[in-house]
Amino acid sequence: MKTNDMISMLAANVEPVDYGVLARRYRWALLAGGLGSVLVLLATFGIRPDIGTMLVTPLFWAKVAFPVCVAAAALLGAARLSRPGMLMGRTWLLLATPIALVWLGAVYTLVVAPSPERLPMVFGSSWRSCPFNITVLSVPTFIAVFWAMKGLAPTHLRKAGAIAGLLASSVASIAYCLHCPEMEVPFWAVWYLIGMLIPAALGALLGPRLLRW
Repeated sequence: MKTNDMISMLAANVEPVDYGVLARRYRWALLAGGLGSVLVLLATFGIRPDIGTMLVTPLFWAKVAFPVCVAAAALLGAARLSRPGMLMGRTWLLLATPIALVWLGAVYTLVVAPSPERLPMVFGSSWRSCPFNITVLSVPTFIAVFWAMKGLAPTHLRKAGAIAGLLASSVASIAYCLHCPEMEVPFWAVWYLIGMLIPAALGALLGPRLLRW
């Protein structure tokens, strides 16, 4: 085969690269997964009865801001890991920042609180169920995010699975804020974080199997 003929054959029927596919897949995954998490919340746990008061309470929005910031950093990490050969890079710092800030806030509130109040601030009334409730609410977004990532080209499958699980659980945590009665920073720093790490660990375990292409 002549060189020119071979080049012509390779160039035939080549479609232009769709640079928007990553954004579209994640946009639809987060919309579908987030809606699914809210529907599961409404069907299983319900919304806290004082939600109207909470919507004008700054501390409530501080609680929501924690998983929102984790979700934003996880989305950036997932977008990077969805590309062949890409790693998280400095996105790990963005991911660690909201966690570190919440932990600093938790330490401060515990230090200034009277000793008898410290354990209740950490455990609240729902520490046994909180991480597992977040895990349950993560399922719709977990499925959707893995679908989005599977259709791209991740190569570091265990890391990609972990960040996909963390993205799912942080979105679920945002939804869970509509139900959770706990308003103490130490509670979020421990139990919300554990709730977000469980799906991340599951994603790391399942990533090599579910994301192989």
